[in-house]
Amino acid sequence: METNKLFIGGLSWDLDWQEVKDAFKEYGEVTFVKVIKDRETGRSKGFGFVEFTNVEEAVAAKDAMDGAELDGRNIKVDFAEEKKEA
Repeated sequence: METNKLFIGGLSWDLDWQEVKDAFKEYGEVTFVKVIKDRETGRSKGFGFVEFTNVEEAVAAKDAMDGAELDGRNIKVDFAEEKKEA
């Protein structure tokens, strides 16, 4: 399902949210970036989310960035899925 929110996997542990935003902003207006961190260590878990103002921008970013190299790692980009209620 296409949405304006993307899941980004395979991120380098050294990347912060601003660097992720900078990598994706050429595809549209980035409205939200979150790099998921470990609660205990504060270190990146290697994945995060990027949200755009509309679906078209997210599609363009997914098509261009899926499999691309970012900070020495090939990243996986896909549409984010909504959390399932327990």
